[in-house]
Amino acid sequence: MARPPAPGSVIAPAWHESAEGKEYLACILRKNRRRVFGLLERPVLPPPVAIDTASYKIFVSGKSGVGKTAMVAKLAGLEVPVVHHETTGIQTTVVFWPAKLQASNCVIMFRFEFWDCGESALKKFDHMLPACKENTDAFLFLFSFTDRTSFEDLPGQLARVAGEAPGVVKMVIGSKFDQYMHTDVPERDLTAFRQAWELPLLRVKSVPGRRLADGRTLDGRAGLADVAHVLNGLAEQLWHQDQVTAGLLPNPPENAPR
Repeated sequence: MARPPAPGSVIAPAWHESAEGKEYLACILRKNRRRVFGLLERPVLPPPVAIDTASYKIFVSGKSGVGKTAMVAKLAGLEVPVVHHETTGIQTTVVFWPAKLQASNCVIMFRFEFWDCGESALKKFDHMLPACKENTDAFLFLFSFTDRTSFEDLPGQLARVAGEAPGVVKMVIGSKFDQYMHTDVPERDLTAFRQAWELPLLRVKSVPGRRLADGRTLDGRAGLADVAHVLNGLAEQLWHQDQVTAGLLPNPPENAPR
């Protein structure tokens, strides 16, 4: 894996809030609600604003109960499950996200295909983990701020899941950040982890999304604002890795000074 780029160096971080960005976001919204896309579907843009699509497979890994399914639901604009239920098999979710590249000023439609599998299913069926890892472009490793053991399990997860995948993007996400007042993972431990592993580490909240005026429907635009930092972070890491793999950017050795 290439050394992670500095945040905001590849993707324009606030572009989605601009007038141009909102025009592109309209294709993944319908009346301020998020559109749901199947595996073979894609957003439709007017011909004058047609853009290239970059597709990636992402495997979400973590202990049972850390919020893997809930996080993917938030990224996709779906209802977050109120009660935890173990994912019984492999669940795939497609999320589209337009973003502007800093270097070329071009807009790219990123297509993220998230693969989520319950911990019990991974242990019970030997074929599950190889299927999730096959042709994967990124691993997302989740821990919960309210579960110290899930944070301590990260090195084992990294070795077990991504140990033989040197060219795959790896990111760490802390879930249930809205419960940070009751955290079992203090900031000093996060700092030490980042220094030791040199991996991007993001935080997400697990509270239900904001609603439209009817009080029932999720507010699509507000939901996108809540998860934009995660989607931009993914796009940034994956696009940078592609450029390094293609030989368009240098890949400094791991012990090179920053």
